[in-house]
Formats: sequence, C-alpha cells, structure tokens
Amino acid sequence: MKKILSPVPLILLCLFLSSWGSVGHKKINQNMAACLPARMSFLKPSWTTVVTNNASEADNRKSQDPLEAPRHYIDIDNYPEFVLSGFIAQVYDTNVARHGHSFVTEQGILPWATIATFDSVRECFKRGDWNKSALFAADLGHYIGDGHMPLHITRNYDGQYSGQSGVHSRYESTMVGRYAAQIVYPADSAVFIPDITAFIFNYLYTDYKYVDSVLLADTYARTAGSVGTDAYYQSLWLKSGNFTILMMRNASDALASLIYTAWVQAGSPRMYPNAIGEPVSPDQPALLMVFPNPVRQTTTFRVFVPDNNLSVNLSIYDSNGGLRDSVISERLSEGDHKIKWTARNLEPGVYFCVLKSGSQTITRKFILAP
Repeated sequence: MKKILSPVPLILLCLFLSSWGSVGHKKINQNMAACLPARMSFLKPSWTTVVTNNASEADNRKSQDPLEAPRHYIDIDNYPEFVLSGFIAQVYDTNVARHGHSFVTEQGILPWATIATFDSVRECFKRGDWNKSALFAADLGHYIGDGHMPLHITRNYDGQYSGQSGVHSRYESTMVGRYAAQIVYPADSAVFIPDITAFIFNYLYTDYKYVDSVLLADTYARTAGSVGTDAYYQSLWLKSGNFTILMMRNASDALASLIYTAWVQAGSPRMYPNAIGEPVSPDQPALLMVFPNPVRQTTTFRVFVPDNNLSVNLSIYDSNGGLRDSVISERLSEGDHKIKWTARNLEPGVYFCVLKSGSQTITRKFILAP
C-alpha cells in the first residue's frame, strides 16, 4: 500500500514510480506503429511520432497533478478477494462499494485509468480530433506499459516486504537503460478486442505472475555481485531479460490492438493530410500541435523538422489577420522541437499560429483563455 503522508513523499514517490523509465516507455510506444494494420498506415509517421515522443508525459504530470500517480499502479494483492481467487471485480464502482473509495484509490486505479484513456482515444477518433487522439494514445501506451511491469501490480512494489528495497528502480530503469539495445522484438499484428475491460484485466493477471520472477532474479544477481555493480546488472539481465522483452513486446501489441479497436469502434475514420500537419517531405517542416490549448498565458508549439538547417518562421496572428507576435525566425536542426511561448499584452480570444518554411505554410488555431 502506498500511503502518502505529505507533499514531499508524494514527489519522491512520483519520481520513483516511473515504469520502464523513459527509454522503455518510448520503445513500447514506438514499436506499436509496426503492429498497426495496413488500413491504418495513414497514421504514419506524423501521428505515431506524436504518440512516441509523448510516451512519458503521464509521468511528467505526476509532480503537478496529485490525481495522476494512482493511475500508474494497482496493488492488486491488497484486495482480499484477489488473494483468495486471483481476481477482483472489473467494475470500479463495485470495488468502491465493497472496500470504500479511499481503499481503492490507495491501491491505485491503473486498470480503470487505462479504460478511461481508451475511451478518450475512441471519442477523439469519432470527432476527427487527431491531435488530441495522439496525446491520449501516448498516455494509453504509458498506462499499458505500466500494466506490463510486474512491480506496478503488487504491494511489494519495491521489495520492501522481501528485504529487497530498491529493486524497483534497479530493474525497470537502470537495467532496462543499460540493456536497451538488446530489447528488440518482432511486431505482432493488431487485432480487434471485443471486450476492452476483460482484455486489460487479463494482461494484469498474467503480468502479476512475473512479480516473483523479478524478485528471484534480483536475489540471484545479488549472489553474483554487490547491488549496483556491473556483475549484479549482468546477472539481473541474464535471469530477467527474456521475460522483460516478452512483456514489453506484449505491451506494444496491446497498445496497437487497443488503438485499432478504438478506431474501428469510432467508425474507421480517415485522417486527412492537414489534420496533424502537412505531409512531411524531405525539405519541409510540420507543426504538430499547440499544447495546451486553450492557452493560459503560456503554451508550447511542437515543430518537427525533417532535415537540418531548415529556415522556419513561426508567428502569431489575431482573428482579423493582424500580426501580434513573432515567435521564432531562424534555421532549425533536424528533429522534434518544443518552442515555449508566453502571451504578452494579448487579450483573450481566438488566434492563429502560422508556420512558414519555403513555399509551405501551416496554420493552427488556438484559444487564449482569460
């Protein structure tokens, strides 16, 4: 049970519970793209790039949003019925009625956060909001990744009940970071999931079975070398590498299948080229998003530049076409750029950010809130 007594422990716990680390989460979301069916190839590369680049945004929100942390875990073995039968009620309200709201929240709400995020992806698909669907899909991938990390599904999340304190970060972050180049797996084909809730709970039950495997691997590694040494991590990887790769592969497959299912349930809509930036060509950039939107004083423009040394001009115009601010006018290197902008001396209303490079002009509307 993760009891938080003050804001300081909350911050420490948020930093601590970052399943798979940024490397692992990015790999899971990135490999999802290869699993998507050919019917969804229009999502590549713009949409899938956003999903990949935002794989850890859910972790980043923990320090600012006190409601975020419980979405990343479930201490499922604190439920008496799970200890007896290996299952808990799939309906959130049923668990609250049985155990109380405080108990359910303290154990974590990972499965229900995953279900809610899936619903958000589907609803964004329905209304053609491709920008937000990509952000929700990135969060969906993060929660799925958490659900495929055994130490996010147990009360003994840091080995504190087995004399193995610190195993959480040693396994999911340090080891995965050291052996990231060896975490390679083939793509599976996404399938339609008829029962979303059952699917999510089933993989949680399956991955819970690896809790003891992680702890046994840690015990074995301790016999090879002191905790934190090269010998320790080599032995930890030797004993856990195979099932770690399998769980990450299953996470990528689950993400692709849930995205595919959300798209089918939404009516299989098509994404038009200007829904998430213009099609990327070798010599043109694409403005991916304005986030957050509506804007309250400060926002971030995300620009993907497909080649080095491209001239990029980003300006702000009001609804009457008047130039109100010049954000940047310079040459940018290849890659994804986050450009922060603060509204100064602008009244609330509708504005447009306009990205120009060569013959290409891309416009995105945003709202400046009071």
